[in-house]
This record gives sequence, C-alpha cells and structure tokens, in this order.
Amino acid sequence: MPWDFWLIFFVLGVLLPWRGHLRLKKMLAIPHMGVRDRLGLYFSTIAFQWLAAAVIAWRAWARGLTLEELGLVVHGRGRIFFAAIVGAATLGGLQWLNLRRMGRSSGKARGLMQALAERILPRSPVELLPYLALAVTAGLCEEFLYRGFAMAALTRAGLPVWGVVLLSSALFAMAHLYQGRGGLVSTLVIGTVFGTARIAYDGMVPVMFWHIAVDAVAGVAGPKYLLRPLQAAAEEEIHSQIGS
Repeated sequence: MPWDFWLIFFVLGVLLPWRGHLRLKKMLAIPHMGVRDRLGLYFSTIAFQWLAAAVIAWRAWARGLTLEELGLVVHGRGRIFFAAIVGAATLGGLQWLNLRRMGRSSGKARGLMQALAERILPRSPVELLPYLALAVTAGLCEEFLYRGFAMAALTRAGLPVWGVVLLSSALFAMAHLYQGRGGLVSTLVIGTVFGTARIAYDGMVPVMFWHIAVDAVAGVAGPKYLLRPLQAAAEEEIHSQIGS
C-alpha cells in the first residue's frame, strides 16, 4: 500500500477519533450552546468534511483508483434508485422510532447521547437548514471516505471481502467514538450493513442516501423527542416554584 494511503488510514483511525474526543470535551464544557455556537459547529464540520474528501479524492486519483473501484459508477439505475429510496425510508423510519423510544426513557438512561443532543441538535428553522446541509455532507463525504476510498484501498491491498467490510466499518465506528460505547457499537453495526450493501450493489450510491436519511431524521425528530420533553419539564418546574 502506498505511503500516502497509510497516512490517510492513520488520519482516519487515529487523528479523527482524537479530534472528535477533543471537540466533545469542549462542547460538554460549555454549559449552554447558543444558535451561533451550533451554526459554527455545522459550518465548520461541513467545510472540514469536504476538504478531507477532496484531499483523499486527489490522492486516490493520483494512485490510479478508478471510479469503479471507488464505488461511484451506477450499475442499473432503476434497481439502484429503488434500493436508495426504500432503504432510506426504512432506515429513516427506524431512526425515528429509536429516537421516540429514547425520548420516553429516563434522563439517566440517555446519558451521553442526551448531552450531545442538547448541544448539537437544531432548535429552530434557522438552524435546521444548515443541519440538513450537514446531513447531506456527511452522507456524501463520509461514505466516500469509508465505503469508497477505504474499501477500494483495502481491496487493492489484497484483503478478503469480509476483512474489507469489517476494517472499514471499524474505522467508521472509531470516527464516532465521541458518542460513547453505545454510539461506537451502533455505528459499527451500521457501517457493516452499509459496507455489505456497497458490495451487494457494486457501488455506494444507495448507502449515501441511507446515511443522509438517518442523519436528517435525527435533526427533525431528535428535537421533538429529546429536547421538548426537557423544555416542558423545566417550564413545569418554574411554574411550580412560582406557585409555591
């Protein structure tokens, strides 16, 4: 494997998880994130992901990885379109149900995910549009990084298919290590499903749509089920204190 590919894998497996950990500590240290803080988070993440995708695409092209190897060629448009829509609807629906389940659980059971939701989920239409742009960016750029480049490079290095899927999924999960143990396990499972689908459909277009759907639903349903109950409880507590 070329030296620059090794460097990219080091960034994906070590530097990105470390960066995510530092950003998490910084966010949790802020008692309250305002609109400007969240918008800054969205736009900086969008810029970083497109820059990372552009640099890696440049090195992939320089080393001769083809669009076919990167999973960017569509084989059978009707079949791919159907898989993209049905898969996005299914995974989006499951994400919605999961967020509703989390909203009904106790505050302690939510743990780190609740703390993250309070800081990063959009709370108004002004924040929702940039958040959805971030969801699209993540669906395109992260899939290119992990299901596109990583799987192509590992396949060219001679790894068996199961090793390619598992290793790329592990890298994907490590990038979400800041979400805690639950986030690590869930993204490992999702990464394995996406990696398997990328092999099955001989391309990553469907999984891009699936990824976008999961993240977009989090921005729409997350505030409804994770933030509003907390706001209602806080308002009720204030009213009770005033009444007493």
